[in-house]
Parts: sequence; structure tokens; C-alpha cells
Amino acid sequence: MQITETLSQPLRREFTVTIGAGDLDAKLTGKIVEMRPKIHLKGFRPGKAPVSFLKKTYGKSLMGDIVNETINQSSEQVLKEKEIKPAAQPRVDFVNALDTVLAGKADLEFTMKVDLMPNFELANLSDLKAERLVSDVTDDVIEQSLKRLADSQKTYTDKGEGAVAENGDAVTIDFEGKIDGEAFEGGKAEDFDLTLGSGAFIPGFEDQLIGTKAGDERTVSVKFPESYGAKNLAGKDAEFAVKVKAVKAPGDVAIDDELAKKVGLESLDDLKARLTEQMQGEYARASRTHLKRRILDALDAAHSFDLPQGMVDAEFEAIWAQVKAELEREGASPEDEGKSEDDLRAEYRTIAERRVRLGLVLAKVGEQNAITVSQDEVNRALAARARQFPGQEQQVVQYYTSNPQAMAELRVPLFEDKVVDFLGELVQVEDRKVDRDILFVDPDEAEEKLKAGPAAPAAEPAAAEQSDEAAPAKPAKKSRAKKAADSDEGQDGSVES
Repeated sequence: MQITETLSQPLRREFTVTIGAGDLDAKLTGKIVEMRPKIHLKGFRPGKAPVSFLKKTYGKSLMGDIVNETINQSSEQVLKEKEIKPAAQPRVDFVNALDTVLAGKADLEFTMKVDLMPNFELANLSDLKAERLVSDVTDDVIEQSLKRLADSQKTYTDKGEGAVAENGDAVTIDFEGKIDGEAFEGGKAEDFDLTLGSGAFIPGFEDQLIGTKAGDERTVSVKFPESYGAKNLAGKDAEFAVKVKAVKAPGDVAIDDELAKKVGLESLDDLKARLTEQMQGEYARASRTHLKRRILDALDAAHSFDLPQGMVDAEFEAIWAQVKAELEREGASPEDEGKSEDDLRAEYRTIAERRVRLGLVLAKVGEQNAITVSQDEVNRALAARARQFPGQEQQVVQYYTSNPQAMAELRVPLFEDKVVDFLGELVQVEDRKVDRDILFVDPDEAEEKLKAGPAAPAAEPAAAEQSDEAAPAKPAKKSRAKKAADSDEGQDGSVES
């Protein structure tokens, strides 16, 4: 094997590695000799087929395995000989055409690009400060939850012929929406049950069905919000042809022991205790989300060092591919984001750099403090992932166990969470009491609300949500940059929150 160093930079090394065709042929011969006793071919006694014949028969397919093994072994040898600690898996590119190598007509020659781990010191972690947003589960919150639960248990009965729909009634409808006379995807449904006043559809839709009765046909004119998730519909005027098939009145459901029994509990006190426990868990998880983000913000602000460019490039390309795919799905362009493509790319490169930097910092914190993920923890995560695909659990487990990269995708967030939990005990954490409408939004939005000062409480969510396929209403969408920045994990194990 011949190794030639072609680039030496503080965080990048490149090599050209050459393994002679004769060496590969010798490995092929050795593998065939090893396999020969087990090969049974027509016309030859078991294990007696000539090596030259077996080479012609199996050589090309076996050579593929030999090339892969040789690349892996030689790459490891280069790293060991040069005492290199790679930041990520080295990138290998063939110099000679692979077909000629597999055919034994050319040497195996490849370039090997290695990003080096940057040499940096961790900040004094105990000096870092982070804010944790917290909120109390009040009696009012429990009462609201009980009311929503009672509403979800309501039964609706037909109001009879000629009865008109009122706010709070449910109507069974067929509808089809059109923009400029053209139907659009997701704008049609049949036998759809819609509770008037639920806010499930875009503003104005439900209001225009108040006063209708079974058999009525009505054209509902609405305007999609500017913030609507699908760019091809946002801000557009639409008309829905609606046929009312039934009008139903809700029955009252008392908040009492009977309600508790409907959901499998013994009494209203048991139900309140269960709701309180569940909501305390939800509040704690929301608080942890905000604390994690603030810890990562503090880590990012406290560390500045050169990053392996290859890692940043790979992270950026992964993010940008997702952005472009989303733009294409929506028929949108960077200009629709209010920025040029260059500006948008620069924004996402900054996010990629932050992800890589935080990934390296968290990895070093974990290494210096002996934080590891056990196989039992990975197995539990795999079991949880498999349960997300009922009926396909075995295929999911097989996919992950046979795919090292997929298993790494399970292990990395577990490691990150353990490191963040460790940091949560180490950094200076200050609790800040906030209203629940701030606690349950993403960290960026919460920060903006806190800077803006007191505001009216957010409206309670509707008791039930309709499917996106049928309902012409979707929540406002967060900007792509914020979604990328809120993603907990990047490519290659880098981290961001």
C-alpha cells in the first residue's frame, strides 16, 4: 500500500492511497481458496473446481467485497499511522474507475479526506446560566381540562326535520372547495361532522353554516389566512359548495363520577388526580424543552473554535436539501420567504455551524464525564420506535438492527439528552414563572412573548381536531429557519435545539 499526503491543514487532511492490482488479486485468490471446499459445481467433484475457473465465475462479485474490506482496513491503517483522530467518517472517492478495478485491470486508488477533531477547551460549565420556564397546574387549568373531556364525551342527536343549526351544534356535510373555479387537494370531503364554533375550519367557514338545516345547499366564501401552511392556498379567496345532510344537537355531559367511570376511573376525585398527574408531567416536559434550549444557547455562546469544514458542509447540504424539498412541495421559492436564495443559504449555513459546534461540545462534555448510553437504553428506544408502526414491529426492528446508521440515529439523541440532563444539574438554573400559554409554545416564540411583555392569554385549543385531509384549515406555520433551529439533532450526531 502506498500512502501520499496531499493536504495538511489544522482541521483537514487528505491522502491518496494506492493498492496494487496484484495485491487485490492475491486477496481474491486467498478468498477463493478458502471457499473452494464448500463450492459444489456441476461437472466437478466437491471442492475440486480449479481456482482459475472459480475466479472467472465468482471473481467480480467477490472483488466488490474485497475492495470494500481493503478500503476499510487501509483507511484505519492511515488513521493509526498518522495518529489522526477523525471528527467524522473519512470521505473516500475513487480515482480509477471502479469497473476496471473490479475486473482486475487497474490498481485500487482512492482519495481519503479526513476532518480532524478541533482542539478546544470546554468553558467552565458551572459558570453558565440558563433560564427554566415553569408554570403551575392551577385548579382553573384542571377545570378547563375536565370541561374539554366532558365536551369530547358529548353525544349528538338529530334535531329533526326543519331544525336550524346553532353555534355548538354538529352538522354533517359534504363539501368541495375551489379557487378560481379549480378544485384543490384536501378541499373535498363527504359525510364530514363539523361542530360549529369549534374553530376547526378557517375563519368564517363555520359562521356561514349557522342557520342552515338538513337538505340546504350553500356556497361558503372564505379567504385562506396569509399564514396558511400550503403556500399555494395562503391568502387566496375560495368558495366551498356545501350540502348540509344533518343537524345535530349536543347532549350535556355532567362533570361527575359518571364521567370518570366513562374513562375507566372510579370517581371524579380519581379523575382530577389523574389529570393533575398527567398535566404536571406535560408541564415538566415543556419546562425541560425550554431549559434544554437555553442550556444549548449558553453552550454555544461560551464556545468559539474553528469547525471541520466537511462536517459543516455535510450538515448544511442535509438542511438545504430539506428546505428545497419543502419549497418544491409548496410551489414556493426563497423570495417567498422575503429573502434571496443567497441570504437564505447563509442563514441555514449559520444554523449548520451551530449544530456542528454544539455536537462537538456535547460530545466532549460526555467524554470527559464518562456519560454513555447502555444497550438496554438503545433497546428500549428501539422498542418504542417499533410501537409507532403497529403490525410492522418486526420489520422496524430488523431495519434498525441491520443498519448501523439507523441505530446511531437512535443512540445519538439518547446521548444528547443524558448530557443535557447532566448539564442541567451543573449550570446555574434560574426558574421563571410564566403563564401556560408561554410555556407551551416553542422557545423562540416564548422568548419573543416575554420580551413583548404581558399579553392576553391564548385561547384554549378546540376540544377535537379534524383531519388535515378534509379540513380546509391548518395551523400557522413556523418559518423554515426556526424549524431547522428547533431541531434537536443534526446530521452525523451534531446537536441543536
